[in-house]
Amino acid sequence: QVQLVESGGGLVQAGGSLRLSCAVSGRTFSSNVMGWFRQAPGKEREFVATISRNGGTSYYADSVKGRFTISRDNAKNTVYLQMNSLKPEDTANYYCACRSGFWMGDRQKESKMYDYWGQGTQVTVSS
Repeated sequence: QVQLVESGGGLVQAGGSLRLSCAVSGRTFSSNVMGWFRQAPGKEREFVATISRNGGTSYYADSVKGRFTISRDNAKNTVYLQMNSLKPEDTANYYCACRSGFWMGDRQKESKMYDYWGQGTQVTVSS
């Protein structure tokens, strides 16, 4: 049974930082490509970041490049999202997701490529 649990969300003022974590259990973590997505009220779910199995390759949405950093610790079965210089438009429920298999490049930006999802953690950025 595969389970993903996000944590680290909260309320922060514009310009502040948050670090999200996603712990994975039930499968070999190092075999999984990991991704972060977010969904704001009334909007579609959108891609945020993805990272390869060994952490050597990362992609980011244009809206977060230079501000967010995705990383992973395979020994701890955990993926992280460091969010700096937060803006009100970053307010959303953030979800982590995983898929087994090799790196698929730009395809990793598509939510349908992922097999399992966490329940989400809320991030609210005040102006």
